[in-house]
Amino acid sequence: MRDMRLKGKGAIVTGAGSGIGEAVARCFAQEGAEVVTVGRTRSKLQQAVVDAGDCGARLHPYPLDVSDAQAVDTLTAWAADTLPQIDILVNNAGTNVQRRALEDLSREDFDTVVRVNLNGAFYLMQAVLPGMRERGDGVLITVSSIAGVRTSVLGGASYSASKHGVRSLSLAAHLEEGPRGIRSCVICPGEVNTPILDNRPVVPGDDKRALMLQPEDVADAALLVATLHPRACIPELIITPTVQSFA
Repeated sequence: MRDMRLKGKGAIVTGAGSGIGEAVARCFAQEGAEVVTVGRTRSKLQQAVVDAGDCGARLHPYPLDVSDAQAVDTLTAWAADTLPQIDILVNNAGTNVQRRALEDLSREDFDTVVRVNLNGAFYLMQAVLPGMRERGDGVLITVSSIAGVRTSVLGGASYSASKHGVRSLSLAAHLEEGPRGIRSCVICPGEVNTPILDNRPVVPGDDKRALMLQPEDVADAALLVATLHPRACIPELIITPTVQSFA
């Protein structure tokens, strides 16, 4: 039997009802971690447990909107009691809107995207850091986007702004918390075949989706980050489909 690289570890993964978050949570559970899975829809989280098979016993669903700061504090207290300890946080929850060009973007939609993509990541990070500081160890993984490196018309103004912000938040944590033994990595994927694509003004077809990154590809990247020796940190990781230009 192979060694489980995350045995004895506890993790929180947001946006875990589908897509990247579901894949990361399953990957971590397969490697022995106890994982609190966070998402807005209880039924999706519960289905993800079933779909995970044997390792689903290590997935612990917790329905939550990450943009609710008070609810995040309640979640963190629950996770601290449920997990061995909170060793890893994966800030993955994200959203976008259909009417995303500046001429169409409403204030309400802009606020919604920023609250989930940026504020939510900050709330979770702020909540878990005290325990990590006390132990002098921990891993923060934040899923941004290529749109957080280079502003994207396709992603839209609010999405690009929020993803630039969350990338900077993760890098700030790297600078400030690294000396305390806490590692912070921002993963910036190119196009990924996830349900958020259904929100695009023009929804891509199956042939285009097949050429994109799949959620499991990003999960493998997150696992690499989470299983590095504590002396090693990847502050930023960019991963793209082979066919997507990046230079």
